[in-house]
Amino acid sequence: MILRPGTYLQERYEILEQVGSGGMSVVYKARCHKLNRPVAIKVLKEEFSNDSTFVGKFKMEAQAAARLSHPNIVNVYDVIDEGKLHYIVMELIEGVTLKTYITRKGRLEIKESIGIAIQVASGIAAAHEQHIIHRDIKPQNMIVSRDGKVKVADFGIARGVSTQTMNSAAMGSVHYISPEQARGGYSDERSDIYSLGITMYEMVTGRLPYEGENTVAIALSHLEEPMVPPSAYNKDIPVSLEKIILKCTAKKPENRYGNANELMGDLRRSLTQPDGAFVQDTDNQRALSGQTVQISGKDLARIKEQYTPIRDEPIREYVREEPVREYVRDEPVREYNREEPAREYVRRPAKEAAASRYPSENRRTSERRSQRKPEPEDSVNSHIERLLAGAGIVVAIIIVAVLIVVFSRLGGIFQAGSGLLGKESSSESPDITAVTKENGETLKDSEVYMPDVLDLPEDLAEAKLKENFLSMKPTYQVSETVEKGHIISQKPDHGIVVSKYSHVNVVVSLGSDKIDLTALNLFDLGVASGRKILEEQGLTVQVVEEENETIEKGSLIRFEPEKAESGGTVTFYVSTGPHVDLIPVPDLTGKPEAEALAILGESGLQPGDTSAESSETIPKGSIIRQSGGENGQIEPGGKINYVVSSGPEEKPQQRYVASIDTVYDLSNLIGPGASSTNATVLIRLHQKEPDGSSIYRTLTEAKNIMGATLIPVSYTSIESMNGSDQGEVEVVEVETGAVLKSYPLTFFPMD
Repeated sequence: MILRPGTYLQERYEILEQVGSGGMSVVYKARCHKLNRPVAIKVLKEEFSNDSTFVGKFKMEAQAAARLSHPNIVNVYDVIDEGKLHYIVMELIEGVTLKTYITRKGRLEIKESIGIAIQVASGIAAAHEQHIIHRDIKPQNMIVSRDGKVKVADFGIARGVSTQTMNSAAMGSVHYISPEQARGGYSDERSDIYSLGITMYEMVTGRLPYEGENTVAIALSHLEEPMVPPSAYNKDIPVSLEKIILKCTAKKPENRYGNANELMGDLRRSLTQPDGAFVQDTDNQRALSGQTVQISGKDLARIKEQYTPIRDEPIREYVREEPVREYVRDEPVREYNREEPAREYVRRPAKEAAASRYPSENRRTSERRSQRKPEPEDSVNSHIERLLAGAGIVVAIIIVAVLIVVFSRLGGIFQAGSGLLGKESSSESPDITAVTKENGETLKDSEVYMPDVLDLPEDLAEAKLKENFLSMKPTYQVSETVEKGHIISQKPDHGIVVSKYSHVNVVVSLGSDKIDLTALNLFDLGVASGRKILEEQGLTVQVVEEENETIEKGSLIRFEPEKAESGGTVTFYVSTGPHVDLIPVPDLTGKPEAEALAILGESGLQPGDTSAESSETIPKGSIIRQSGGENGQIEPGGKINYVVSSGPEEKPQQRYVASIDTVYDLSNLIGPGASSTNATVLIRLHQKEPDGSSIYRTLTEAKNIMGATLIPVSYTSIESMNGSDQGEVEVVEVETGAVLKSYPLTFFPMD
């Protein structure tokens, strides 16, 4: 079931857009209107929602994940069933997946890699404390936010898969899977540590330790083949970090870190002691000396049954992917998930692969092998199977060589025949089934024609290139013409012959960087609200008034442009209503206010806003200036604003200021019952006029207070009311008007 934008779930979550799709679920960006925040909603796909056993496990594990609250784990807010719709509401992270970050940067700096690993290990440790095993730790499930914080996503989802739905997507990416998971055995916290070790390997080298033609080959590599030390691909890796990675990826769980906290401790020590010898050796390091891990025939059959050669597609995460600037790679990064057509395959024995990878160790390995005791039946079967596989390879090589010789000879015969029989005979000669270039040369097995991926969506373009044994190296660019997420250009161009497994540089459209104003419903918002919204987005709004016979006055007629660049200008065309014949605006300046009002009445106009202002030139009561109308005209009944002169400005009198700082004890007046008695008092300034009359100004408004209260009488700047230098502050009982206390003041002149 696809949820369309605008759909509401639980009358609370509004679906905004689809942001990703995985093997079991579809992820949407939504808004929680109850808490007014963006969220991500992961909806279980319809084909899984009918499996009650799967749904039950899905809910149980999601509820367990919801108990986790940690800065390095994506928060799960809610788990909801709505009929056949099952979904999880979780935190929406603005950022990119660690996989995308590594791909675009090539490989990460050592300290940056350690910092990311510590954050991931911290999140895993918190989950393990709650007895939750992730089982699908990989860079695609790690999100790097804008502020550099790393969060682990999809806790518990992989564990909800039933045996009927078991595949590479559900079991976790085979490139990061632990040996015990690949074997189908019991997995615990140390399985997550193994997957984190593979992730650290990829961060510091820009590549994966195990590659293969299909998922079975890769799973077997995790079980059998020793790991190439990461320092072979990056000489800057310190000794301590390399040993940490090798210990995390030990074949046997008991040789790995016992828990994530131990791993974090060594990672922190690696920052301060990069060449320290505090990490114990693991079976990975012993394997590099010639020891190869054995796998039984039963385990091999189980792995082949579990991992059929299916396409291992990356699952798009539910983060809001943002453009990441292009990084210059120190060395090309090989494509790890190269997809080939499903076919029967012959796998190179792990021991032969290890021997070819480490030729200097081959002799020692052979010597030790000759001294071994007879192997068990499972091991013998494994050797027989490997011998048969090797024989198959030899036979296939011989057949191909014979075919090449035969066809080359046939080609020579036909060319000779064309010279003898003439052009007509040549045109009717049998067709040789070989791919040729435009110049007539045969296309080599290591070559392929560059396919056309222009205008394709990014994921389809990548899939098409993989089908042609090529890998994609994307950069991102704003485009006004190409749809967001589609390919703008490619290098090499379509039709050119290139080597297989080479990189194809493509430019992916980020879409337009202009703001689409048509999606803002500006006509419904109105001019004022629409202007505010646009200004909040960094746009400048210019208003132009136009007459309009149909649109109401003050309403928006149209706006230009429909898409605006950030910081640009948008013009609002606002209706002034139907056309009206205007009349001249009379001149009122210099006329007495009474005369001005009479002129306005005769002209059919009204007085608008009026105010007074001092003037040295305009007599008191006359008009200083006026406003209203435009270009000397105004509609009938319009209003004219004017300013009236108040005469010359009076010079301010000399200011006198005094201060006082004391308290008045009301209990002195009331006596022993003061604690249970109250009174209403105020404080005022009292001064005498020259004629002997009294004038007052309240300094503190009337308050009802208890009789035992000390009343503060403290004023730093008391201004004289009449310019006199004498006065007094009085504490007055409001009910009787009696002056309870009087404090004399002396005022001093101020500049």
